[in-house]
Amino acid sequence: MNNFTPLASLAGGVLIGLAALWLLAVNGRIAGVSTILHGLVVQPSEDRAWRAAFVAGLVAAGFAWTLFASPNPPREGFSLGWAALAGLLVGYGTRLGSGCTSGHGVCGLGRRSLRSLVAVCVFMATGMIAVFISRHLLEIPS
Repeated sequence: MNNFTPLASLAGGVLIGLAALWLLAVNGRIAGVSTILHGLVVQPSEDRAWRAAFVAGLVAAGFAWTLFASPNPPREGFSLGWAALAGLLVGYGTRLGSGCTSGHGVCGLGRRSLRSLVAVCVFMATGMIAVFISRHLLEIPS
């Protein structure tokens, strides 16, 4: 509970929701990050400019956060190999689930998608199970 920041979290959620709404209203596109990135990298597309701007904005926001806010120190005891494996599993799950957690959670639920509701329930349950296993069965420190 040391890093519990409800106001900053609420503000971030509102900004994400407004950005998703803006992209849908102005560009007619859904702000699912995996789909945007897939269209930028893999699919031949005539609309790469907005996709590149979207991804560049995500990266720039991360750098801006580290410049203007005090970033959390890196997690100790979590190797680059584990981080790479986690990233690969997330990428595989994104393709398997036809979208990422942000796409289903922010955009899919906002559009009342039943598929996204099921996906978010699965994401949450899997996360809870993973935390239980890592903290109580494997005793991996948090």
